[in-house]
Amino acid sequence: MYFPVADITLSPWIPLVVAFGISFFTSMAGISGAFLILPFQMSVLGFGTPAVSSTNQLYNIIAIPSGVYRYLKEGRMVWPLTWVVIMGTLPGVMLGAVIRIRYLPDPRNFKMFAGLVLLYIGGKLLKDLLTKRNNQKPSAEQDFQKFILRKKGALASHDASGLDKQPVVTVKAFTLSRIRYEFFDQEFDISVPGVMILSLVVGIIGGVYGIGGGSIIAPFFVAIYGLPIYTIAGAALMGTFVTSVAGVLFYLFLVPFYPELVIGPDWGLGLLFGLGGFIGMYSGAFVQKFAPARGIKWLMVICILFIAGSYILSFFG
Repeated sequence: MYFPVADITLSPWIPLVVAFGISFFTSMAGISGAFLILPFQMSVLGFGTPAVSSTNQLYNIIAIPSGVYRYLKEGRMVWPLTWVVIMGTLPGVMLGAVIRIRYLPDPRNFKMFAGLVLLYIGGKLLKDLLTKRNNQKPSAEQDFQKFILRKKGALASHDASGLDKQPVVTVKAFTLSRIRYEFFDQEFDISVPGVMILSLVVGIIGGVYGIGGGSIIAPFFVAIYGLPIYTIAGAALMGTFVTSVAGVLFYLFLVPFYPELVIGPDWGLGLLFGLGGFIGMYSGAFVQKFAPARGIKWLMVICILFIAGSYILSFFG
């Protein structure tokens, strides 16, 4: 099958299977998987024009709703956090799109930029895993995991008597300065201005990298704010979805102004990646509650640091 914008020919099952496999695991951490789909398109498929960014964001638009629906159904969406992330990342994504087109059209430079972004994300996750933290996050994650395992055992034995209902996120306060929510009888407090500034910076990076912005912020919530990974995944995915919609529209708006560049998405390729991701994200979001938080984070660290290293080395090669 020929994809004209990407100027490549490949079997349609390849993007479907690749997107399913990637999104199944990454959606557990609130990351769409676009950060791995991008290097696959560039390094394996040879799709290196600026259009790869908008195609990547098209993948987000199609794939993410299934994962968000699953987290919403299970009551683990922190909506105030979602809105703040969206308000911060939206302007950043648009600015990032301009930077990508005007200053990073060369795939070689883009690879170096992407490698540094991935290296920073991987470093944050690795630090979180190796550093012993004395805060509420590990306790909340461990308590939730124990509850799920007890529930799984009770259902397997057909004896769910006395088992409490699965805990959900409860928002306690949402003001211009703070967000407070409760999960598993533990309360978490977040600075709204801090998240807004962080989201703006992340949005710029996401706009350049073509991953929507919201997906990068998930590791920050876990490593810096100490929030349970079981509560931030849905918010991060929803933020990625909204900013990706804005990103694709903005790229399409810029097409007439840069006729010498290929900017618009490859609709066929983006659709196939998106369909594979749609199935993968729903499956990953469903399985997430059964997976240990540390296992999810270690998997992400290995993937991110491997790709970051290969991109940086290829720049100097």
